[in-house]
Amino acid sequence: MDDIPSAPSDDDFVAPTTDRWQTILPADHPAGAAKPPYRYTYPARLLDGRVLELPLRRLPDGERAVASLIANHASFTVAAALADTMASLAGDAEVVVGMPTLGLVFAPLVAERLGHPNYIPLGYSQKFWYREALSEPVRSVTTPGAGKRVFIDPNLLPRLEGRRVVLVDDAVSSGTTMVAVMRLLARLGARPQKIVVAMRQGVLWRAALKADAALVTGVFAGPLFRRVPGGWAPIEGTMDA
Repeated sequence: MDDIPSAPSDDDFVAPTTDRWQTILPADHPAGAAKPPYRYTYPARLLDGRVLELPLRRLPDGERAVASLIANHASFTVAAALADTMASLAGDAEVVVGMPTLGLVFAPLVAERLGHPNYIPLGYSQKFWYREALSEPVRSVTTPGAGKRVFIDPNLLPRLEGRRVVLVDDAVSSGTTMVAVMRLLARLGARPQKIVVAMRQGVLWRAALKADAALVTGVFAGPLFRRVPGGWAPIEGTMDA
């Protein structure tokens, strides 16, 4: 439950996350009935009605927060349950492309559930045989200048040819990384038929992806939050329908 942080919070309404992302709660669990202001967690409602309590993380301005999913901190049970639903949303895809970095938690699980023998991982690390032409720059709030690049291993290109592609990530938020990956895939002649994520965070990604936003589907959504007396309240208009 979110009423007792595991360490002092100094009334900032954030708490350590050691025990978060470990259990999916039943649909009728009391945590799912929590109302704003939320203190330390946000009860995200999954497509099947169950609840995943997400920790609230304060943004650098101190007045806003987001509900956070760190996929590689989640229990195997939670990751598997989210992947089950993600696979059901993937349609008749013939190849799964995994987004770096945390999308690589879910992409192999989704591919396995679809009966695929493998998947295509994208990455930020440039191996010596990678080609600059098979990459795209990624810029974000944290890397506003000459930031990192996203690469595909040239040896994996045959897996893309003429195949129905689904792009898998842990979350979509600003959409900037997703746009870069979509540009890369377009240059390779592969346009995903769907973009499947665990979490749709806010709505800024819709403006970034433009028409491609219609390809996005996910297991749950979360708004942005503002600081209010007693905790955090959702900011109107930031919850994806």
